[in-house]
Amino acid sequence: MQISLLQCQSSRDVSANLSFIDSQLGQLPREIDEAQLVVLPECSLLFGGHESQQLEYAGTDDNSPLKDALAELAKRHKVYLIAGTIPMQAQGGKVHSRCYFFDDQGLVLGHYDKLHLFDVEVSDNTKQYRESDSFTPGGKLTVIDTPFGKIGLAICYDLRFSDLFRALRLAGADLIALPSAFTKVTGKAHWQTLLQARAIETQCYLLGAGQWGQHNEGSRETWGQSMIVDPWGGIVSQLESGCGWVQAKPDLLLLERIRRQMPVLGHNKFIPPQLAK
Repeated sequence: MQISLLQCQSSRDVSANLSFIDSQLGQLPREIDEAQLVVLPECSLLFGGHESQQLEYAGTDDNSPLKDALAELAKRHKVYLIAGTIPMQAQGGKVHSRCYFFDDQGLVLGHYDKLHLFDVEVSDNTKQYRESDSFTPGGKLTVIDTPFGKIGLAICYDLRFSDLFRALRLAGADLIALPSAFTKVTGKAHWQTLLQARAIETQCYLLGAGQWGQHNEGSRETWGQSMIVDPWGGIVSQLESGCGWVQAKPDLLLLERIRRQMPVLGHNKFIPPQLAK
């Protein structure tokens, strides 16, 4: 089994973004008949732009051209695909930032709507980010049983909230995928530290797929450094800059050994014993 994270430099041009992902999947380094898990970054098909563009492309479970395009990619390239995020209609004229998980036949295994919205001030060219102006938060956790293990889903800013990751571990997660678009400023300061901390705390593999570089004529700049972190906090593979693949084969025996030798869930006094299994 192989895990591949695609680091992108997405824009407001949906067709160009889709074409780039398609071409990269066509060149994916892989062995014949080996199961492939691909993780795309946050906003992989539509990055930036005015709120009206998010609403223009927002679909529903039954009617979403973006969702259909991603499902078709998963089926044609025969990969399990954690498809970054796309806008999906929500109540109140807003949208969810949704991550779909497709199997290698293009069928939906599950989805996750971003829980924590990025409403912050950052010392960069954008200055202020207000995701809640366009988006509304989700309301549930997602952990999906797959040939790669049980995979929990989180998105970008979620990384700062350790309680979410502990909840994913308690729900059975072995790996946690994190489509992201960290700003250059916050990424430089905290991205690696937070990924390693969440991996160590949960004793899970962390799969951080990020956006990188300048987007939309320089109006946004993201950090990159997509990486796979093992349950001991070790960086298995990473791509600090540029677009391309980060790949590794998960060692679930290592995961089991770490959890057995250091059973932190069982030792945690803030977790009811019946949940710490």
